[in-house]
Amino acid sequence: MKTTSLGGLQVSRIGLGAMGMSIAYGAAGRGDAESIRTIRHALDRGVTHIDTAEVYGPFLNEELVGRAIAGRRDNVVVATKFGLVSHTGRSGPDSTPASIRIAVDGSLKRLGTDHIDLYYQHRVDPDTPIEEMVGALADLVTAGKVRHIGLSEAGPSTIRRAHAVHPVTAVQSEYSLWTRDVETDVLPVLRELGIGLVPYSPLGRGFLTGTIRSLDGLDADDWRRTNPRFAGGNLERNLQIVDEVSAVAAEVGATPAQVALAWLLAQGEDISPIPGTARMTRVEENAAAADVELTADQVARLDALTPASGDRYDEGNMAAIDR
Repeated sequence: MKTTSLGGLQVSRIGLGAMGMSIAYGAAGRGDAESIRTIRHALDRGVTHIDTAEVYGPFLNEELVGRAIAGRRDNVVVATKFGLVSHTGRSGPDSTPASIRIAVDGSLKRLGTDHIDLYYQHRVDPDTPIEEMVGALADLVTAGKVRHIGLSEAGPSTIRRAHAVHPVTAVQSEYSLWTRDVETDVLPVLRELGIGLVPYSPLGRGFLTGTIRSLDGLDADDWRRTNPRFAGGNLERNLQIVDEVSAVAAEVGATPAQVALAWLLAQGEDISPIPGTARMTRVEENAAAADVELTADQVARLDALTPASGDRYDEGNMAAIDR
């Protein structure tokens, strides 16, 4: 697996998002053993960048990742997140220094490690000044508990303010062929400041794999059933995006998922997407995308795709991004 640098942190070109192993995508009843095998297979395949968060479960996903990387910690870049679980009794996001200090110790214990390679604020806390939050993270870096800090779904102004207090290594945002908002305001700021971008949901929550033509195959507890982009007419319109991705895939002898990831990689060396899966076969497929080369014409065709129809989140979650 090729590697790249995110603000000075060396990671595999393609990472692995672990969230769906515990929540959201019909995870109820899924055995941990399969997920652990998948993570270990990813490591064998050269995937070093593993992403989790304390809120996934909550807490269960970090424990799962910790079990999977036991004995192999030195070869893993562990990224986790805080801020959506309050450790001080607040309701809603909590990025107060007091909550962060408790959160990091809990994550370290669950992950079975003495340091976190990349520690993200999961969502911007409107009630805690960003400078105060970053100051608390800087203290954790000094203490050796955290190596690099990051933000998730933060807006340009917030990124600048945070970076002025302590260098931000990476920003995690949704970015794919059907979610390209970051290109307008966020990505230019990241490149100006030398900050890496970690796209989550790089396969459009599985839609860009070409395997979802309706909701019929989704589990009853799969959250995509309530996502606006999968609803009614939006899903039908968004299939046009998948069809063009599939056409390019046929041209290069790859899968639609590999083309979607290859397009992301073509956007710059400062990008490391973290497609999520609990299956070893998908790890193989996604990792192989690092070797798929698109022509300039194919990239241009994908660039010209019609924007996705429907918001990427419901109203409540949309209010928590780009702060």
